[in-house]
Amino acid sequence: MADMAKEDQTEVNRLAEPCEKEGEILEGNQARDAALKKVEEAKVEKKLPKLSAAEFRVYNSMAEHMEYFHNHFRQSWTILKTACDTNRRPANMSLKAFLSTGLSFLQHLETHHSIEEAHIFPVLARKMPEFENGRNAAELLRQHKEIHVGMEKLETYLLSVKSGERELELRVMRERMEDGGWGDVLWTHLDQEVKTLGAENMRKYCEFLFFSRLVVDVDVKGENEYATGCSYLGALWFM
Repeated sequence: MADMAKEDQTEVNRLAEPCEKEGEILEGNQARDAALKKVEEAKVEKKLPKLSAAEFRVYNSMAEHMEYFHNHFRQSWTILKTACDTNRRPANMSLKAFLSTGLSFLQHLETHHSIEEAHIFPVLARKMPEFENGRNAAELLRQHKEIHVGMEKLETYLLSVKSGERELELRVMRERMEDGGWGDVLWTHLDQEVKTLGAENMRKYCEFLFFSRLVVDVDVKGENEYATGCSYLGALWFM
């Protein structure tokens, strides 16, 4: 029993070693490499100096542009979902205008995601694993797929109402908006994407003087201008 107690005390002492010995402490653990990587990343993050206001604006510029579009999507979704939850269209909004709001929302979201996947994410993925596609796609890309499944079902319903094939039933429309929880995924995605493009994350992948070359005067009034601007940013970043 005395020997056993001595062995226990030895193990306790070993586990009490300072953080420089994480490798030894985690030896034999299947998640050893991943855990060590997280520890090292945390150490690096702690050493990063605080950003000045000017530096923050530069690093946060892409997040601000993305948030501009995301706010429009949130606004459109809220109009549609509120109507479904209250079983009443917004005051002074005709059926035609309501359907147009829904279909425009879906069309713009589809275009937005297409631009991201074709022009923006591939460039960012060269340095940022958060935007990797393919067999082991990153979470943001997987969210796109989940969202689009729900979008297609909602679009099919709205088009059938627009064509006169069926009457608008807000209860049914609500089911389409909640089917599979894609609405929750959408809202999570809108927040997560902006956070990923935020200053504190972007600064990990590029020095300030180099990253500052990415800032161009992008017209945020249209998706095409945004895509062109971000493609240019990527060309500068990785040339």
